Amino acid sequence: MVDLSSLVLPILVSSALVFLVSSLLHMLTPWHKGDYARMTNEDGVMQALRSFDLRAGDYMVPRPSSMDEMRSPAFLEKVAKGPKLIVTVLPGGPMTMTTNLIGWFVYLLVIATITAGLDALVLHPGAHHHDVFHVTAIAAFLGYAAALWQMVIWYNRSIGTTIRSTIDGAIYALVTAAVFSYFWPA
Repeated sequence: MVDLSSLVLPILVSSALVFLVSSLLHMLTPWHKGDYARMTNEDGVMQALRSFDLRAGDYMVPRPSSMDEMRSPAFLEKVAKGPKLIVTVLPGGPMTMTTNLIGWFVYLLVIATITAGLDALVLHPGAHHHDVFHVTAIAAFLGYAAALWQMVIWYNRSIGTTIRSTIDGAIYALVTAAVFSYFWPA
C-alpha cells in the first residue's frame, strides 16, 4: 500500500494539467461550439420569461406535485400539448467564469484525490508504470465521464454533447494517468 501523502505532487500536477487541457479544449477549439442550440426568437423568449421573475435554479415544466397528479387528465393534457422543458435558470448580471473555474479546479482536485486513494489501496510502491497508468486511467475516467450518461437517460441531454464530454473525460483521464505513472513512488 502507498501512503497517500506521497501522491500529493501527482494530485496537484494532474489537476493543473487537466485544468489547462480543458481550458484549451473549450477556448481554442470549436469542439464544444454546438453543445447548446440557439432558440429562435431568443429575445422574445427572454422577455416572456422575465415577467415570471424566475429565481436561479432547475425547473421542470410541466411538473407534477404527486404521482396522482401525474396520472390526472389535466396533467396528461399539459404533457401532450407541450412543450416539455427541463431548464436551468442562471442569475442575471455580468457573465463571469471565476466561480465556475474555481469550482472546476476544486472538482479536479477531488477526482485526483479519490483516484490517488484508490491507487494507494491497490498498487504498491514501485508498481510497474503500466499498472499505475491503467488503474489511474480507469478510476479517473469514471470520475470525469461516467455519470454524464445519466443526464442522457433521465433528462434527454444531447447525445452529441455527452459524447464530446465523455471524450473530454477520456482525455483528462489519460493526462491524469500519465502524471500518476510518471510520479509514482519507487
